[in-house]
Amino acid sequence: MKDKEIYTIGFGGGCHWCTEAVFQSLRGVLTVEQGYIASEGIHASFSEAVIVHYDRSVIPLEVLIEIHLLTHKSRKMHSMRDTYRSAVYVYNEEDNAFAKAVLNTLQKSSKEKIITAVMPFKDFNPSREEITNYYKKNPNKPFCERYISPKLGELKNTFAHRMVNF
Repeated sequence: MKDKEIYTIGFGGGCHWCTEAVFQSLRGVLTVEQGYIASEGIHASFSEAVIVHYDRSVIPLEVLIEIHLLTHKSRKMHSMRDTYRSAVYVYNEEDNAFAKAVLNTLQKSSKEKIITAVMPFKDFNPSREEITNYYKKNPNKPFCERYISPKLGELKNTFAHRMVNF
């Protein structure tokens, strides 16, 4: 049996309740930390995001990025982009180069410009305990039914083979 290859990556795009539920539903994702990530420079402020700890032998980074682009408005600017920054937060130069290459490849097959940026991870503030695992705790709440369930449905349509029983 192959040893687990555990890696860490951050994703920001929309509400972290949605992003958390998407990545928690994937085979090979070991844990998801919901909260706020800061990068550097003009992106030094905190923005809603998640940290994903995953096993690369089960789910590669390229697939995680593709799923991330599918499950949030990765091609649309809006007035809340400071709160909901569209980003892949990397922890090392290898993932930085790889994530940028993946985005460039995916851009070639997209008619709309992908606005998701690759940024260095600098800091994290976890969410309050009462709002973590939000979808798992509240699948029938109106927010979950309106926003999260459709994202999981879209994910299932395209990546059902990557999902765990959720």
